[in-house]
Amino acid sequence: MTLSVAVIGTGAIGMDLVNKIQRSPLLHCGLLAGRNKDSAGLEVAARLGCPTSAGGIDAVLASPKPFDVVFDATNAMSHVRHWALLRPLGTLLIDLTPSHLGKMIVPTVTGTEALTERNVSLISCGGQASIPILHALSRHFRINDIEVVATVASNILGRATRINIDEYVDTTQRALSAFTGVANTKAILNISPAAPPAMFRVTIFAGIPGVTKEQITPVLAEAVEAVRGFSAGYSLTALNVSEGRVSISLEVVASSKVMPEYAGNLDLINSAAILVAEQYASYRNKTEGANGHSD
Repeated sequence: MTLSVAVIGTGAIGMDLVNKIQRSPLLHCGLLAGRNKDSAGLEVAARLGCPTSAGGIDAVLASPKPFDVVFDATNAMSHVRHWALLRPLGTLLIDLTPSHLGKMIVPTVTGTEALTERNVSLISCGGQASIPILHALSRHFRINDIEVVATVASNILGRATRINIDEYVDTTQRALSAFTGVANTKAILNISPAAPPAMFRVTIFAGIPGVTKEQITPVLAEAVEAVRGFSAGYSLTALNVSEGRVSISLEVVASSKVMPEYAGNLDLINSAAILVAEQYASYRNKTEGANGHSD
């Protein structure tokens, strides 16, 4: 059984989600909904074989049968309204905005926790890149402070993300503390106008007293490999350790038919979102099969 899926938001995130949904054996793209009938995202989705609408959330609600999963790729303010409308329907709402409303999910850290929640938050691209590393380090070492600096190309950063920069910073910092237990955290988002466009890079700075490079290296290798299991373009590019200060550099290269390589920020968070939806689909298939139900 495949799950019926809708995407709200026709920007680069929405277009890439449709592309990834179409490649999934567990998900069926039932709708891409936006509010601008001339959006390039609607044209791309239609070309990929996904039904489209410029009716926004109203088009999602008008479906004869509620969608099993809805991806929200709009903005933090809109997500609050979308959740209020979809909550009574039992739909799994996967939030790609920095609203900090639902259960925070980082696939390699939380596993299948999303299965018991109806609203799950993918935090931010910087959070998805840094938290697997920092959570792994926090399990082995005492961390005094954390700073995460994400750099994204300006021409891949949509209007909604620019509107939500404050929410991005706040949500990412909260997530860093929640997943590591470190109170002193800081998140920074750099928007690069460089030409050619900058690749998506994240640098982590952390205070870890007494640690050595030899101690950290195997921990990082395991964490990176876990993320690469669903986002192959994720890689560790540098590690420096000096007098209790650790600097870790990460890069994500996008693998998408509808986005350039430098859109690794979008590719990473979308890949995480698809993985969560597929975990949910597998869970539904297993439990409904065990109970003798089928569609």
